[in-house]
Amino acid sequence: MKKFKNSLKSVRVRLFMTLSVVILLIILFLILVNNFVFGQFYLFSKTKALKSVYEIVNNYYNGLQNTNLEIQLEKIAINNNFDILIKNDQNVNVYTSNKDFFSTLGQMNEMTSRWNADLGDMIEKKESFTIKKIKDTKNDITYILLSAVLDNGYLLYIRIPINSIQESVKISNNFLYLMAGFAILIAAVIVSYVSRKFGDPISQLNDIAKKMSNLDFSHKYRITDADDEINNLGKSINAMSDKLEKTIKQLRNTNIELEKDIEEKSQIDEMRKSFISDVSHELKTPIALIQGYSEGLLENVNTDEESRKFYAEVILDESNKMDRLVKQLLELMKLEYGKREFEDKRFNLVELQKEVVRKVQVILEEKQVEVKFKTTQEINIYADDFYIEQIISNYLTNAIKHVKEKNGKKYIEIENEVNIEKNKVRVKVFNTGDNIEEEHIARIWNRFYKVDPARNRENGGTGIGLCFVKAVMNNYGNVYGVINKDNGVEFYLELDLKI
Repeated sequence: MKKFKNSLKSVRVRLFMTLSVVILLIILFLILVNNFVFGQFYLFSKTKALKSVYEIVNNYYNGLQNTNLEIQLEKIAINNNFDILIKNDQNVNVYTSNKDFFSTLGQMNEMTSRWNADLGDMIEKKESFTIKKIKDTKNDITYILLSAVLDNGYLLYIRIPINSIQESVKISNNFLYLMAGFAILIAAVIVSYVSRKFGDPISQLNDIAKKMSNLDFSHKYRITDADDEINNLGKSINAMSDKLEKTIKQLRNTNIELEKDIEEKSQIDEMRKSFISDVSHELKTPIALIQGYSEGLLENVNTDEESRKFYAEVILDESNKMDRLVKQLLELMKLEYGKREFEDKRFNLVELQKEVVRKVQVILEEKQVEVKFKTTQEINIYADDFYIEQIISNYLTNAIKHVKEKNGKKYIEIENEVNIEKNKVRVKVFNTGDNIEEEHIARIWNRFYKVDPARNRENGGTGIGLCFVKAVMNNYGNVYGVINKDNGVEFYLELDLKI
C-alpha cells in the first residue's frame, strides 16, 4: 500500500492519470451530446425543412413562383424522405408524393375533422399551420406531421418518419462505445509515452542528485539534442557532478598521502583526523546549498528563466568555493608535512610590500585606511617570493579587516627592522584597533579558528591565512607572532637576509 501511495506522487503517474481522465471526459461528453443534443438538432432541422416546403407551396399558389411545382416537390420528397399531400377545397387530391400516404395515416377526413383536437405532441403551432409529432400505432412508426391551410384554401400535409434518427443515435452510441475502447487503448499508449518522455528525465535527475548527496558521482545525465530546461539542467548537474567528483578525488588523494606518511611521522594520524574534520565541517554548508538548490530546480519551485539561472549560479559559485578551499588546504598540508620545496632567490622586500599594498588599494580607499611605510630603503632578502608575498598579503588583509579608529587615529603601519648580526629582518604589520584577548593569541594560528565567530562566509575568509604563515615560517625555521600594543595589534615575522 505504501509503495502504491508513493507511486501516485510520481510526476509520470500523475501526468498519465491527468491525460487519461481528460480523454475519458471528452468521450463521455461526446456520448452525452449524441444522446441529448443530436436528436433535438435533427428535430429542429426537419421542422425547419417542413416550414420551408410549406412556404414553397404557398408561394406557388400565390403566383410568386413559376417553377414546376410537382418536379420541385418530388425532389424535396426524395431528398428529405418526405410524404407530401395537397388537397383542394373540394377535398380532391391535387398532388401526392406517396400513394399510401392517406391510408397510412388513416382517414384524412377524420384527421381534418380533428384539426384542432389533441392529436400527438405539439411541436409548433401557427395560425396557418401546425406541426406535431404523431405515432402510427398500427405500424409502430413515429412521424413529424405538418398540417396547413394554404392562402388559396388548399390543404397541405407533410410527414417525415423520425424512427430512423432514434436508430441512428443508438448506432452512433454503439459506434462511440467501440471507438472509445480503441481510443482508450491508443491514448493509453500515447499518454504512457508522453508521461515517460517527461517523467523519466526528472526521475533520472532526482536519482543522480540523491547519489551525489551520498558522494556517488558515477551516474551522469544522458544529454539529448533537445534545447529545453530539463536538458540544460542535466548539463548543469553533470558539470556540478564532475566538479564535486574532482574535489572529492583530491580529498581522497590527500588522505592517501597522509596515510602513507603515518610510517614517517608519529603525529600524522592526529593531523589527518583534524584535517578531515575541518574539511567536513567547511564543506557541509556548500554541499547543503548545492543539494537544496538542485532539489528546487527539480521540483520547479521557480519556473521563470531568471530564477533557474540564479539557482544554477549559486550551485556553480559554491562548487568554486569548495574547489578553492580544497586547493588551499592541499597547499597548506604540503607545507605542514614538509612536502613542498621552495624556490628561494634574492629580491627586494620593500618593493614586494608596496606591490601587495597596491593590489588592495581599492579596499583601503573604501575603508578610508592609510598604510604607512616606516622603512623605505631597499632590503634584499633570500626566500621564495611567492610564499613571502602570500604571507605579507595575509598579514595586510588581516589588518584591514580589524583596523579601527583609536585615540582619533586609524592607520596601518609596515616596518622592516634589520639585524645584521643575526642575518635577519623582522617584518612588522601594525593596525590600530582592539587588542586580541590572551586566550585567543595562541589559537589564531590554528586552521579555521576565528576570534569573531559571527563573521559570515563572505567577508570572514577561509580561516587558514595565519595557519599558512605558521606553516611557511616553520619550514624556514624563523619566528613569527603577534603583540598587543596600546592602541592596536602588531603581527611580525622574521626572514633571512642571505643564504
